[in-house]
Amino acid sequence: MSPRFFNPVASDKQRTTVLLINLGTPDAPTASAVRRYLAEFLHDYRVVDLTRWLWCAILHFVILPIRSGIVAKKYAGVWREDGSPLLALSKKLRDAVQAQCSDYDVRLAMRYGNPSVASVLREAQADGMRRLLVLPLYPQYSASTTASSHDAVMKELQRWRVMPELRLINDYHDNGEWLDAIEASIENHWDLHARAEKILFSFHGLPQRFIRDGDPYAAQCEASAKAIAARLGLSDTEWLLTYQSRFGREPWLEPATDKTLESLAKQGVKTVDIICPGFAVDCLETLEEIKVENQELFHKAGGEKLRYIAALNESPGHACALAHLIKRHCQGWGH
Repeated sequence: MSPRFFNPVASDKQRTTVLLINLGTPDAPTASAVRRYLAEFLHDYRVVDLTRWLWCAILHFVILPIRSGIVAKKYAGVWREDGSPLLALSKKLRDAVQAQCSDYDVRLAMRYGNPSVASVLREAQADGMRRLLVLPLYPQYSASTTASSHDAVMKELQRWRVMPELRLINDYHDNGEWLDAIEASIENHWDLHARAEKILFSFHGLPQRFIRDGDPYAAQCEASAKAIAARLGLSDTEWLLTYQSRFGREPWLEPATDKTLESLAKQGVKTVDIICPGFAVDCLETLEEIKVENQELFHKAGGEKLRYIAALNESPGHACALAHLIKRHCQGWGH
């Protein structure tokens, strides 16, 4: 049985640890691995806040048996030699940020799956962590992502007899350096391919109920999209904000990315650029849902080219933006 408290490992170091947290990924593109991952993800009350006994029955007897194999095939379609795209690219981003933050110990954890938040925190503590800055890799705050990441940190730390000094970053949706990186990414794409007739800023969706209950996510997505469009000098008719990855039957944020692409194609729009500013690195939702599923949908509706602009991933501009954010939030702490 685990002890009531986790006793710290003796160390003479006094390190400041920066913990980057991304959503997570299954360990392998198999039905069993996906089932374990989805079970952990969808058990989170921040993600699905339905009555527990009802939701657990639906999850374990309906959703997981049906969806695990289907989702596993999608993961297999984007899996890389170095593993899951989200984990592999997040590791590269961590390395790039660490290179610009030599005074700090930058680590990476997954909210769901491996490496877990708890395991990474314990490793950091054993290496002398005395101060902790938590940076969830979500530019726009949502209770279902950012707050859930903070929950995972606190769930582990509440078991420690000696806690580190702690700071939490909630969002960076209007951060100037991050907006610079997004702007540069789009302009580089246009330099290579010229502008499409429209550009879509596609963000992960949420149930509308979450927004009515006070979640600032939609407002921050709108603020990010407007700031990017303004930097690019786009008129209101040249860009659209949409939401993707709908799950379940209740109303989600609109307009939906897939429905918008269908509508644009039927209106005669032939070329569309699409970027997903809410995703720090490419993952299943961008590489499969956008690049494959929505590409096919756009073509079937009469469109010709749907050009996906990659996530910032480990690009120098992205690493620089996060490094500057980290250094600002660590002010007064020393090293």
